[in-house]
Amino acid sequence: MAIDSKFLNLFLKATEKAAIGASKFIGKKDKIAADKGAVDSMRRELNKINMEGTIVIGEGEMDEAPMLYIGERLGTLNGPKFDIAADPLEGTNFTANNEPNAFSVIAVAKKGDLLSAPDTYMEKIAVGSNLPENLLDIDFGVEKNIKLLAEAKNKKISELSACVLKRPRHDEIVKVLSKMDVRINYIADGDIAGVLSVIGNQPKNDIYYSTGGGPEGVLAAAALSCYGGQIQGRLVLNEEEKIRAKKLGIQDFKKKYNINDMVKGDVIFCATGVTSGDLAKGVKDLGNEYEVTTFALHKSKKINKIVTNIYNK
Repeated sequence: MAIDSKFLNLFLKATEKAAIGASKFIGKKDKIAADKGAVDSMRRELNKINMEGTIVIGEGEMDEAPMLYIGERLGTLNGPKFDIAADPLEGTNFTANNEPNAFSVIAVAKKGDLLSAPDTYMEKIAVGSNLPENLLDIDFGVEKNIKLLAEAKNKKISELSACVLKRPRHDEIVKVLSKMDVRINYIADGDIAGVLSVIGNQPKNDIYYSTGGGPEGVLAAAALSCYGGQIQGRLVLNEEEKIRAKKLGIQDFKKKYNINDMVKGDVIFCATGVTSGDLAKGVKDLGNEYEVTTFALHKSKKINKIVTNIYNK
């Protein structure tokens, strides 16, 4: 079942208001205040919508105000049932330090259609569209995956670009990529934007290859599914995290999740820029008004657009 197209603008408004809420703290070195500004604004907007929404991916697993926590119910509780994955402010540090690529993001699907991922790490590989299904596998290792990708894209290995989150845990991945002469584009943070750098007509990267956040993996998968892209992820869980994962219904801790395991059916994805970045321009303070820009997708309606709106202060 497709999601009624009227909901796109309602969810879009939620990320726009969250971005404005966070923007008041750009460059003020207070990431907690920036996050709270985004969370409070997003929650307020979502609670106006005629729906029964449940957060399946949030910033915590119990009622830890101001977070949008996993299991929190939102909306008027009259209307369709939705699973919601939300990160009111992806890039709290970017906002606090006035650096690019901070945004407010939400993904919405029918109840039961989004993976409820705990706030833990996830190994991830992601590629764009028009490739053989399930082309890559985390367990193949870097070398085999790169060779398969080069072959499928009809490119030389040295023509491939890989996006990698700059962390010591990726030293081995970097070593193999460097040895194979793959171009590496590092990101400092914010792996939703990193994953999404593999989509579009002229993608910045051919592959995203890193261990980042589990919730961010599912949010990125929502956008990738609108493009026909691919992602595979596997949760990285210690003993305490396994207990939390079990509560969310995860039985197989070593399971590799492909895109159809993370996002089933129709999905809406909205990302509104807080600071300017790869997905959208940041909030512009025009004096009496704010100008906000959103990257918006609705899978079943084949909507893929950049939306700019003005709000009075």
